[in-house]
Amino acid sequence: MTALPLAPVVRALGRADYVATWESMRAFTAQRTATTRDELWMVEHAPVFTLGQAGKRDHLLQPGEIPVVASDRGGQVTYHGPGQVVIYVLVDLRRLGIYVKELVFRIEQAVVQTLAACGVDGRRARGAPGVYVPWPTSRATGELTGLAKIAALGIKVTRGCSYHGVALNVAMDLAPFARINPCGYAGLPTVDLATLGSTVTWQQAADLLCERLVQHLSPRLDSAAPAPAPIDIAR
Repeated sequence: MTALPLAPVVRALGRADYVATWESMRAFTAQRTATTRDELWMVEHAPVFTLGQAGKRDHLLQPGEIPVVASDRGGQVTYHGPGQVVIYVLVDLRRLGIYVKELVFRIEQAVVQTLAACGVDGRRARGAPGVYVPWPTSRATGELTGLAKIAALGIKVTRGCSYHGVALNVAMDLAPFARINPCGYAGLPTVDLATLGSTVTWQQAADLLCERLVQHLSPRLDSAAPAPAPIDIAR
């Protein structure tokens, strides 16, 4: 009998350079085999703007001194910086028996459940990957009316395996987001957990999000697993 693949390994990389981490993800994906265990990389980056494969530089309004990196992930432009939890999702989609849309759904669900545990109402928006929160003063239009973005998502799939992942804003300097059209949407506000009144730490948010991602991305585990109980954090 063939043993079931194990749950993803979680690696805490600390503060790491964006380009070096990206190169490591590509190398890991290029070298992996059908038996390579999936991994989740938990990391925090120094300030950097990243453009997706289809990213339009018109959405970079005033990058200033912050570096801009043209990446191979999906999506438009986003910002990474201290106080933001970034988790890179290196999984074999064929082994999980899912396609890219299902992967995106599961990652978003993990974020929504993480936010719920912090007392925050996280939502999806049709046609706009990521997770959002109600924000009445938002100048965004269409499906994003009345919403602000709290988590950005971008994936690359090659040979049936994914890399890149999700970024959740915890407690960070949000000013750099005003220098771009976040994820290509003019007028879209960006918020973090601290703005919403949560005192959850970076590590608490990272651990909780990784826990949910492991549940959703482990072989033969029910992706509809119950949400965790709220964490005991003053708000």
